[in-house]
Amino acid sequence: MAKHSLFHPDFKAKPFWWEAYEPRPLPEIDLPKEARIVIVGAGYAGLSAALELHNHGIECIVLDANEPGYGGSSRNGGMVSGGVNVGKRYLAKAMSPDEAAPYLNDAADAFSHIEALIEREKIECNWTKSGYFLGAWCKSHYDSMASKMDTLNENAQSEAYLVPPERQREEIGSDYYRGGMVIGRAAILHPALYFKGLLDLCTAKGIRIASKTPVNKLTPTGPNWTVETSRGTIKANDVIIATNGYTGDVTPQFKRRVVPVGSYIIATEELPPEIATSLSPKNRSIADTRRVLTYYRMSPDGKRLIFGGRAKFGHTDPVETASILYEFMTDRFPQLKGVSITHAWTGNVAFTLDEMPHMGKMDNLHFALGCNGSGVAMMSYLGHQTARKIIGLSNKICAFDQPEFPDHPMYNGSTWFLPWIGRYFRTRDWVDRQFN
Repeated sequence: MAKHSLFHPDFKAKPFWWEAYEPRPLPEIDLPKEARIVIVGAGYAGLSAALELHNHGIECIVLDANEPGYGGSSRNGGMVSGGVNVGKRYLAKAMSPDEAAPYLNDAADAFSHIEALIEREKIECNWTKSGYFLGAWCKSHYDSMASKMDTLNENAQSEAYLVPPERQREEIGSDYYRGGMVIGRAAILHPALYFKGLLDLCTAKGIRIASKTPVNKLTPTGPNWTVETSRGTIKANDVIIATNGYTGDVTPQFKRRVVPVGSYIIATEELPPEIATSLSPKNRSIADTRRVLTYYRMSPDGKRLIFGGRAKFGHTDPVETASILYEFMTDRFPQLKGVSITHAWTGNVAFTLDEMPHMGKMDNLHFALGCNGSGVAMMSYLGHQTARKIIGLSNKICAFDQPEFPDHPMYNGSTWFLPWIGRYFRTRDWVDRQFN
């Protein structure tokens, strides 16, 4: 398709979500000389931690290098599920049901946490608990779903069931997959408005948040910390690192454990009603079992398709990758050929070397990192759990709070290897489709 017909005349290289709320700098505040806790990163995890600390009378300040919410918290697809991706590994060996059980239990808790938070605080973010359809890329993937379903239902309350190929049209207006699985306990929301809700809660409670305040250096001073920023220095008793896919040189011990991967998303123009309602008849979010993942859902008003995926392995201009996503989209929905794109954007997803989320304490720094593509509920939950751990309220150890947070001698934060992994994934996907 020619480039001129791909992009709508009003095309914007920015997130569709920013039409409702675009992150902006907060009014500048004076930095304190001392703080009980400094939180680095004002996304879902950082603000969730700040809220829990404040609710128990513990002083904190949140620092962000950009506008709060500028990163993944306002750029993701807004898909929320409790545990379906836990233990599913592309490179490492997949977990056994017994190994996965405690993680699935806590992933289910993460879903309950965000659902209860949104209801309790009346956050207006288009929360819709409509379920999730996972399309099987090939027959062997469909067969594998059958073996995982009981584990998901038993440990994550997933409300999962199989959808054979002949009934696939009940879930998606496409014959592209070889059947699939529905996860009933899943939802969609407006990610930027959810973030705004967290930010508004923090602001209403008087929690200090400093935007445009990058941390330049962290220096241990006995059991405490000296936090040097572009605007001054703070003495802190504890520091929480909540930078996820934007983790940088200030914390090299985490930079070499978190792999930032660009995830790319496009939004279509408003679709004719009959086409829009046919794409996802039950308004489910949708993803597939390809290694070169795609994920998609309808916009909150049901008029557009929001379509994302690993268009490139690495970091590039989202305008350049829009045509790749468009091809992925029209492969699944040929009826969308000729539809224009109004928005294209990217944001970093944080993968870990064991493909699992992590929280804990390392080098005397608390951290919540590594959403592995499931960050809306998980980062909110891990931030909350990190705060509870500091307060001393946890009555059990979170499954994601493990003593081991793997690194690798050949990885120091440079993602030079991602294009090679992309080639490997594409090859494996092709083989699976042809022979399985």
